[in-house]
Amino acid sequence: MTKIKLTTPLTDDVVEKLRIGQRVLLNGVIYTGRDAAHKKLIELLDTGRELPINLRGQIIYYVGPSPAKPGNIIGSAGPTTSGRMDAYAPRLISLGLKGMVGKGKRSPEVVKAMRQHKAVYFAAVGGAAALISKCIKECEVVAYPELGPEAIHRLVVEDLPVIVVNDTLGGDLYEEGTKIYASK
Repeated sequence: MTKIKLTTPLTDDVVEKLRIGQRVLLNGVIYTGRDAAHKKLIELLDTGRELPINLRGQIIYYVGPSPAKPGNIIGSAGPTTSGRMDAYAPRLISLGLKGMVGKGKRSPEVVKAMRQHKAVYFAAVGGAAALISKCIKECEVVAYPELGPEAIHRLVVEDLPVIVVNDTLGGDLYEEGTKIYASK
């Protein structure tokens, strides 16, 4: 299968063409965020305050990168389990978030929000954190430095390899893959 190169920010037109199983190379700016940062983002929204980043058309990578060794931009940057962000993701998707990168299955509420607001979920390969970090060309903390590795980082990525797991039609690669495997 041919790899699709995407550059952020993403538009509805681009996201609507993606289908489960497609291999994608992400380029441009993406943001990091795990559960502690997501909780802070929702608290801001609940109190009517602005978010520290503009989510429209953006991708959040569920990662808590390890510290960079001398001479490196970032340490290992492997995906974390996405389910921990499921309580927060629908609201962020409704604000224009177009993609999330992590590992593991998403809740029905997140899948519904992706369909409704035209967003996708990508999986990055767990266990390949050192290799993934080579795709990160810039890294800076943009919010919540007190959270350490769970702070929100602005990353500039080049050809970050991911796979479409959930698309705007409600497709789910984990479910489809299980069906194919079980039928053999």
